[in-house]
Amino acid sequence: MQFTSEQRLGDGVLERAFTLGEIPGILWTPGSAPAPLILLGHPGGLHMMHPRLVARARQAAAEGFAAATIELPGSGDRPRSAAAEEARADLRRAVEAGGPVDDEIVDRLVLPLVEKAVPEWRAALDALLALPEIGGRVGYSGGVISIGVRLAVVEPRISAAVLFAGSFVPRAILEEARQVTIPLHVLLQWDDEGNDRQMALDLFDAFGSKEKTLHANMGGHTGVPQFAGEEANRFFARHLK
Repeated sequence: MQFTSEQRLGDGVLERAFTLGEIPGILWTPGSAPAPLILLGHPGGLHMMHPRLVARARQAAAEGFAAATIELPGSGDRPRSAAAEEARADLRRAVEAGGPVDDEIVDRLVLPLVEKAVPEWRAALDALLALPEIGGRVGYSGGVISIGVRLAVVEPRISAAVLFAGSFVPRAILEEARQVTIPLHVLLQWDDEGNDRQMALDLFDAFGSKEKTLHANMGGHTGVPQFAGEEANRFFARHLK
């Protein structure tokens, strides 16, 4: 891991950009150290997502957490995948047509992303936990929900997760969800036009966790109310401190 820039935000949070090989990322740390870590997932495009990620990181810092994120494969300035672009175009056409989205399209788009992204997240976690300012438990928040599910299954250092039900889920990931046992807090926007609501409910039902909460709110994909984020922070305060 190599830090490439840093800036101090108004509330004392230190934001540092880094690279991990070819993968860009950002780390936010509060004034107190060492701090538990929350991995901030997102749908890709660090530059575009930066304002929302900063807001989430500052909320986390207010609770005493560090936060970090990395760019997804095929997003931002990373090399594009022709197969992923084709699958994304097929998905867009299916959604615009108003019909059901074929499982084959979802598999082509999501499963290769999960296979590439999860090892990168684990490598980033290796590097982050080696820093003296990071210590304690680790949580995962947001992002492509299938990546969060896979991480919850294979990464024992993640103690709790907040998952955003806002993307299509392959049937194979639905089966993997039965192996998830960590505490979960799932956010669902009930009127999300780009989300298969029933699939999100089926996924929640499949999770094997003894402690799992579904927090559903009216509104579209980007209409998550502020209090929902605050409740997610309280969830992490219970499980990471």
